[in-house]
Parts: sequence; C-alpha cells; structure tokens
Amino acid sequence: MDLSEFILLVDDDQELTELLSGFLTKNGFEVRTEANGVNAARRIIDERPRLVVLDVMLPEMDGLSICREVRSRYSGPILMLTGLGDDIDEVAGLETGADDYIAKPVRSRVLLARIRSLLRRSERQESQVQEPRVNQSETHLAVNGLRLDKLERVASLNNQELELTLAEFELLWLLSKHAGRTLARDAICEHFKELGYDSTPRTIDLRISHLRRKMDDDPKEPSLIKTIRGQGYVLTLS
Repeated sequence: MDLSEFILLVDDDQELTELLSGFLTKNGFEVRTEANGVNAARRIIDERPRLVVLDVMLPEMDGLSICREVRSRYSGPILMLTGLGDDIDEVAGLETGADDYIAKPVRSRVLLARIRSLLRRSERQESQVQEPRVNQSETHLAVNGLRLDKLERVASLNNQELELTLAEFELLWLLSKHAGRTLARDAICEHFKELGYDSTPRTIDLRISHLRRKMDDDPKEPSLIKTIRGQGYVLTLS
C-alpha cells in the first residue's frame, strides 16, 4: 500500500485539533494536522498518511468533496467526522468512500478505538495481499455475473470493475459466498463487528443500497440483491 506511518487530522477547529492531536500523540501516534480543505486533498495524495481523520465542514473544500477526489488514488482508511445525528453526512460519507464515521462532539477514547480498529483491519488486508494464493476457491468467487478477488479486494460485474469501499467489498463477498441463502441482518452485523466495524442494521441497509446503486440493481425490483422482508438479504444465483 506504500503509506507513511502518520495520521493526518483534517479539521479547522483549532481547539479540537490540538486536543485530539495531543491525545493521539500520547497514545503513540505521529499526528500531522491541516485546516484547509484544498491543502488537505493535496497532502493526502502527496504524503500518503497511514490514516486520515477528516471533518465534513472545511474551508475552500468540504470533507465529502475531498474524500471523493482522493479515493481513487489513496487506499488508506478514511474516518469522517460528521454533525451529531446528521444522516445526510453519514450516508454521503460512506457513499464517497469513507471507511467509518464518528458524530461530533468527538470523544477522544472513541476516536482512538475507531482508529485502532481501522488500522488493524487495514494491516490484515495488507498481509492477506502478500500471502501466496493458496486455494482459488478461498480467494475468488464467481456468481451471477459477479467476480470477486479477495486478495486484491477487486470486484467486477459483467466484466465491469466496481468501485467499492472496503466495507462494501466485505459485504458483497459475504453475500456472494452465501449466494442463494438468506443472511439475517443481525448475522451480517455480527460479521462486521468481528471485522472491527461499528455495525448497525442501519449501516448494513445503507451499504446494501450503495451496492445496488453501483451495480445498477433497481432498488424497487432488485434482481441481484433481494430483500427478504423481516429476515435479511440474499444474493441471487441467477
């Protein structure tokens, strides 16, 4: 992945930035800060931080636009800071490629736990990429026009590559691995919690919605990922 070993904290609230930066530094992280949105987008690409903590509201360029601009060229985790209870920010953040989000006001220990979780997940994925291909059935799936490569985290539908976040890929892999069988929302939530995500039925529903959109699967009459009312979701076999 070729990322540097520091966290880039992007927020124009100087008091909050100093508080969070000091707390993370005391917990063993190197932290660099940026208050300007345009500069942040450039620095993410040029400096390639290990992880980015990115506020939504920034001068000159907002966090959602930054995430959208850098995502195709930056593969590290992005943790969004959103307004308290603002579903629009949370949905948009996941839509533009963020890996997780925290609502303000930010609690330092919650932020630390989320950062550690994202870094552990990122490190696991890097180690998997470096491992030899042991068994194609364990690392590749093909079903109903979908092809997934778990080592490279690449998915395509009808030979067209899908631009997925890490969480979206994990969800599509899970559904594809159990194609033809209904997966309960609670079971999907538990699976994501084991991977280190802060998962709720709401976030699962959001990611299903994003997958359908990216696969051009009509949400009113989906043909790939179907909703089984009162139970969960199923990826169809054909």
